[in-house]
Amino acid sequence: MFERYKYILNIAIEAVFVNKFRSMLTALGIIFGVAAVIAMMAIGKGAQKEILDQMKVVGVNNILISPRSGSKSSSDKKDQSGSGENQKSDNGSEKKFSPGLTLKDAASIRQLIPTVAKVSPEVVYETDVVKEGRSINTKLSGVTPDFFTIFSLDLVQGQMFNEEQLKDGKAVCIIGPTIKSKFFAKENPLGKEIKCGPIWLTVIGVLKKKDVNQSSIDNLGISDYNNSIYAPIQTLLRRYKDRALVNNASLHGGSMEIENDNVVGYSSISDESAASVNQIDKIVVQVKETSQIKPTTDILVRMMKRRHAGVDDIEIKVPELLLKQEQRTKDIFNIVLGAIASISLIVGGIGIMNIMLASVMERIREIGIRQAIGATKQDIILQFLSEATIISITGGLIGIILGIVLSKVIMQLTEILTIVSPLSIIISFGVSASVGILFGYWPAKRASEQDPVTSLRHE
Repeated sequence: MFERYKYILNIAIEAVFVNKFRSMLTALGIIFGVAAVIAMMAIGKGAQKEILDQMKVVGVNNILISPRSGSKSSSDKKDQSGSGENQKSDNGSEKKFSPGLTLKDAASIRQLIPTVAKVSPEVVYETDVVKEGRSINTKLSGVTPDFFTIFSLDLVQGQMFNEEQLKDGKAVCIIGPTIKSKFFAKENPLGKEIKCGPIWLTVIGVLKKKDVNQSSIDNLGISDYNNSIYAPIQTLLRRYKDRALVNNASLHGGSMEIENDNVVGYSSISDESAASVNQIDKIVVQVKETSQIKPTTDILVRMMKRRHAGVDDIEIKVPELLLKQEQRTKDIFNIVLGAIASISLIVGGIGIMNIMLASVMERIREIGIRQAIGATKQDIILQFLSEATIISITGGLIGIILGIVLSKVIMQLTEILTIVSPLSIIISFGVSASVGILFGYWPAKRASEQDPVTSLRHE
């Protein structure tokens, strides 16, 4: 029996090679269909990885609180004394003033909301970093140790800020790996000093490199961890600038002032929020459980509105939810693209069926001769079914190679991440083989039903 099937398979292979050009044209639909499916699945897989990477970057279960863009309601309306209390307008109506985003907000969140695991206030300034004649412009962030825990940032050298450094605002810092490579490429940075704006800071730690794509930086409001410098938040508020202590004269004059032993108003610090009353730039709140994100967000909205006297100057975002919405949008888009690409496989299958039907009509005499020398209907079905399957499998293999190449080309030309998974290859190959069997069966059955006598008389 095996020899019989082997003989039928050899006849099918010979028939495919005798009609090479026609076989190749028949396989084109399968080739492009499989290639399109693999490329689309690679794009979808790449998009999924980007979303998951962004989720890791923004941290787990995080809520981001930041001043609303363009909000100047508090600082523009405050009097010189900096009072945040409600005052009467010219027409007698009560005007509301917000104190802005402050460290007290962060402390209240930490103390009053039981679902909160960690709270990380942050102050960010752009400044010139100088060492031995080399200078770059980068971001100097004032943070607490919770910041590094929330965003899963590990140290490769040195140590974290201690209680004394945090409380007294010591002139110390932790640098990103990019800063290390630029200023301490050939030496150990620990214990060395680096000038950030007007202040010399002592390096006590170096962060481990973390990959962050530009879209995460732009859309989710996170820092480029590799190219930033981190100091205790009290260090920035005491030694650089505390916007809660900046009065109108310092805002317009730009000269250095000292209030309560705090150095404020350095012109060498670039502060886009200088015209804002917000003492800090953001607060990241980490919730204990994912299920608690929405109720915690609702509580934060009410709490911040109450603390800010009803002024709508605070924006609250949930990066994880935004990313999940983005993932869903991309999933729908990829399903549509995959469906369109799959149509190519169906068209390819119809092409196989049409060509095989035409082949049956052209080879009626051959079918009659085979039947005359003892071939059964099953033999004829197996022969033509084998031809269709060989064409579709060959087309599938070529399509897999083309799909992988196409995925790489897309990534190179468009900078869209593509990942070719083994599952997409298995699915594409299985579908291409199934298409050959499904669409090849009817022509094979029709060939087997030819009358031997009529077939032998066919010219």
